[in-house]
Amino acid sequence: MKVALVTGASRGIGEATARRLARSGGHVILTARRTEDLDADVELLTREGHSASALQLDVTDRDSVQRAADHVAATYGRLDVLVNNAGVLPEATNADPVEVVDLQMFRTTYETNLLGAVAVLEAFLPLIRKSDAGRIVNVTTTMASLADQTDPESPYYGMVVPAYQSSKAALNNVTIALAKALADTPIKVTSVCPGFVQTDLTPINRDSAPTTADDAAEVVHRAATLPDDAPSGTFVDADGTVPW
Repeated sequence: MKVALVTGASRGIGEATARRLARSGGHVILTARRTEDLDADVELLTREGHSASALQLDVTDRDSVQRAADHVAATYGRLDVLVNNAGVLPEATNADPVEVVDLQMFRTTYETNLLGAVAVLEAFLPLIRKSDAGRIVNVTTTMASLADQTDPESPYYGMVVPAYQSSKAALNNVTIALAKALADTPIKVTSVCPGFVQTDLTPINRDSAPTTADDAAEVVHRAATLPDDAPSGTFVDADGTVPW
């Protein structure tokens, strides 16, 4: 049975991805800052006959991340799938920014979206190396594509949330670097844009987004279950390759 771990699994894309992974036959570890936020999902999956557990993990707290990694090491001895999903977009609710570049906004955003993801990767990579076919999925966004940001024909051209976009662009760079560093291993690393999804990430997502969390989870699940002959270090969405 493959062991998968999803960060930010208490709601939205993370919650739906954890359900999808569990229903595909593996054991899924749902993580969040508060385990009580995961209880209902774990209970539902268990009642359906799937294998799931809850684990406290705050990506902005290195001690919390290391405790989680130590628990997985002691309990399972390896990790087959890591989904780096936890993310924030505080610029969406920053009603009166002084300037388009706001240092505190960058710090807050990077703490979760980039540094949190890197902390999780650092702690869990030794366990992923023990898998026969490790898969790392970094949940990102087409809004971070430099090609789209500079293309007037792109639907994302008008989006100006630089802390969020640059944090995810940096995470994409981590995907590329990891894929190169792990090229001689069976581990695959993928950046995935799940689309404009009905979540609580921004005030408009819930009402205006066309994509359900379950549909988004399918995109993430494909990257989490890549075949052995699939390329590593790619950036994809539901339609295929996204330009960096």
